[in-house]
Amino acid sequence: MKIAVVGATGLVGGEILKVLAERNFPVSELIPVASERSVGKQVEFKGKPYTVVSFEDAIAAKPAVAIFSAGGSTSLELAPRFAEAGIFVVDNSSAWRMDPTKKLVVPEINADTLTADDKIIANPNCSTIQMVVPLKPLHDRYKIKRIVVSTYQSVTGTGKAAVDQLFAERKGDQDAKKVYPHPIDLNVLPHIDVFLDNGYTKEEMKMVNETKKIMGDDSIQVTATTVRIPTIGGHSESVNIEFENDFDLAEVVELLSNADGVIVQDDPKNYVYPMPLTAHGRDEVFVGRIRRDETQPNTLNMWIVADNLRKGAATNAVQIAEYLMKNKLVEAAEVVA
Repeated sequence: MKIAVVGATGLVGGEILKVLAERNFPVSELIPVASERSVGKQVEFKGKPYTVVSFEDAIAAKPAVAIFSAGGSTSLELAPRFAEAGIFVVDNSSAWRMDPTKKLVVPEINADTLTADDKIIANPNCSTIQMVVPLKPLHDRYKIKRIVVSTYQSVTGTGKAAVDQLFAERKGDQDAKKVYPHPIDLNVLPHIDVFLDNGYTKEEMKMVNETKKIMGDDSIQVTATTVRIPTIGGHSESVNIEFENDFDLAEVVELLSNADGVIVQDDPKNYVYPMPLTAHGRDEVFVGRIRRDETQPNTLNMWIVADNLRKGAATNAVQIAEYLMKNKLVEAAEVVA
């Protein structure tokens, strides 16, 4: 399959190339794409150099799928042009997520809703993805009523400049270029994305709205506090879930253990629980600290960790492309065209 990676020179773009290689995605031709200032640069894929091309050249090359990780404004402008050329777009930005005409897809949950007509497919927010993967089987069994989530998110979620800020501060360079309004080293910022009129941040409202859309259930109540911390391995979440129906804790663990893409690490007596350090570079979502909330009925506490550049972005997008290929939706689209 001919694949374009739009934003190939960025943090997530580089991770997409790595995931494509690791998962042995059958790439017949790779087309790395970036803005004009990066055209002509080279990226590496499976040990070989590839030259970055322009958006126009990428559309003309007619890839089967274009995985976008180039920001919302770029996606709004260019994704429709790729789609009009018959190219499937899997978009990592927030541009299309809440568009009622576009699917918001986590393959373990709702890839089966995709058709050959879905030319622009939205990849959810990283913190939402890792939360809904383990929650979906529990929702199917006990029906989720309300979710209270607090996140502990890596600086990699902001991008390379944020990683540079962290390490510059760690070296004592307080005059380094700042991405955040405050120092991030030895600090915690209860502030991800812009603040909205309701007092929540855009990131927090993404978790609220995207969860309902992915789960296909507007009755689920979600409230979130998203926090940036000085780590680089992945995002962590403390999640409190109230169900309509009571649950058996052993059955909860069994459901999670059998869930696609989930690894249970829950042996606190031996200090076994999920951490960004051990989730780094992995595609799975890790769940631990599974325990009943003793303050109210039908309520569960969990700790969820995943590599935000992998399952939170690159891996999820590649899995969508794998689904399109495996279920011959690309071929079906070509036949219709």
